[in-house]
Amino acid sequence: MTTRILFVCLGNICRSPAAEGVARALAGGRDLRFDSAGTGDWHLGHPPHPPMQAAARARGYDLSRLRARQVTPADFDDFDLIIAMDADNLDAIEALRGGSDTPVRLLTDYAEGPEDHVPDPYFTGDFDGALALIERCTRGLLRDIAP
Repeated sequence: MTTRILFVCLGNICRSPAAEGVARALAGGRDLRFDSAGTGDWHLGHPPHPPMQAAARARGYDLSRLRARQVTPADFDDFDLIIAMDADNLDAIEALRGGSDTPVRLLTDYAEGPEDHVPDPYFTGDFDGALALIERCTRGLLRDIAP
């Protein structure tokens, strides 16, 4: 049975599409499906932010086909696990929950270290640092859910 995972950040143009791209690349032959979304609607239909695409491409990830969308209550039915990039995203996702028991976690819950969120490179400018943390957390996620 396919495990379905949704990554969520603020605008779905930096962190969550990067996590989707990294997870797809690192998942290998595991029976997993990934998607990403944002809590806001500012960038609907747009590709990932060009500096994030460039940083991802330099690490071997192609994000060019991804397009931003907004997280919806239906995502609780469509996914087995929803992963937020920070506490504000987690709170926004939880506000949509309704009666669903789909788990919502922070990506940094899977990090081996003290991180409590993935900093937003749209504001910090540190796309490489965000990607390095996303890679580390995604490896931990994949070890945890599909060893």
